[in-house]
Amino acid sequence: MQHNEQDDDDDELSSPLPLGVKNYITPGGHQKLQAELQQLWKVERPVLVNTITWAASNGDRSENGDYIYGKKRLREIDKRVRFLRKRLDQAEVVDPAQRAACEQVFFGATVTVCGEDGCEATYAIVGVDEANVSRGHISWVSPLARALLKLHVGEVAKLQTPSGIVELEVVKVCYRSLM
Repeated sequence: MQHNEQDDDDDELSSPLPLGVKNYITPGGHQKLQAELQQLWKVERPVLVNTITWAASNGDRSENGDYIYGKKRLREIDKRVRFLRKRLDQAEVVDPAQRAACEQVFFGATVTVCGEDGCEATYAIVGVDEANVSRGHISWVSPLARALLKLHVGEVAKLQTPSGIVELEVVKVCYRSLM
């Protein structure tokens, strides 16, 4: 397979990880990336290579949908595999469940905050590859997480939003296994 620098550039552009920082990730996030890599490399790619080989043996490739789609999908899989391998190589696994009781916000914390309106929300601060806002998992490099990091229970984070500054009081901090 031919490797070109454009693919690397695309991987970097899709990556929300700032240059020069460690790729912190929880054990659960690391496990999910490894599972995706194994699925692509050991299951999907071999089946696709067989399909492409079969389609190529049918003759004219210019109008062969199986061949054309297969080659395109193979490029997508290979690009994702390179990205996952790079991310896993750079990963620094941090298990929040191993942290001693602490009322300060660090990577892996599950933080409950209370807004000025009295409404509470809970967020887990996770790696960039495992952020999922609908589950309350926010990336440690997100503006909200950056505002919360290093604060203690009772302290107030000031977050700049498009509608102005929002104040969030840290109500609870705990460290537990995240999946």
